[in-house]
Amino acid sequence: AGLLLCGVSLAAGSALAVDGDVALTRKSQDTELPPAVFPHWTHRIRYTCSACHPDPFTMKAGSSTITMDAIAGGEFCGRCHNGTTTWGVGIETCNRCHTGLSR
Repeated sequence: AGLLLCGVSLAAGSALAVDGDVALTRKSQDTELPPAVFPHWTHRIRYTCSACHPDPFTMKAGSSTITMDAIAGGEFCGRCHNGTTTWGVGIETCNRCHTGLSR
């Protein structure tokens, strides 16, 4: 029972990574934000592959240099996460991606 309660507590505090999620492991040089976790499967059930591949994301891990400045400028994730298509990127939404989970 104790392990179950502990697991529930951890799950309530952060998103759970699942197979297919992509951990962006580079830490920010300017902050102590944990790495971002991209929920690939959640996006894949809503959109076709061509919505993101090969532009703006190539199909080779590590080949896209994704920065918060680029995202805020409408590149990469910022194409959709702009506050209009879906939730925007800002200080109030950091923990949606920067969960600190890694695989």
